[in-house]
Amino acid sequence: MLTGKQKRFLRALGHSLKPVVHVGKGDVSEALIKETSEALATHELIKVKILESCLMDRHEVSAELGAGCKAEVAQVLGRTLLLYKAAKEPRLELPKESKEKKGGASAGKGGGKPPAGKSSGKPPAGKTPATKSTG
Repeated sequence: MLTGKQKRFLRALGHSLKPVVHVGKGDVSEALIKETSEALATHELIKVKILESCLMDRHEVSAELGAGCKAEVAQVLGRTLLLYKAAKEPRLELPKESKEKKGGASAGKGGGKPPAGKSSGKPPAGKTPATKSTG
């Protein structure tokens, strides 16, 4: 199963792709699954367009094609699917999910506000001191 980071990576790569497979009024058949599997073996990441004549729901099509081809659904956007299946010799290297979480400053170490009563005497960045207008 793909992680969120991997799906985001694949969506970025798939943005510029043209649809390779079209699902029409024949819905998802064995021939379509075979054609999709061959396209995945060649390209690893493909775009599939669901035509208006297809009577199936787009999520049903994605589930059946994904299961039939043993591929991961990276995205369902409108009537377009993005399918990924790693090749025997992968050309795409997916990002790995890191164990450490980023962000979060350590308590008591640098950054943040100065302790109470110890002000630097300067206004915070991006703010100007309020002045009284006379007149």
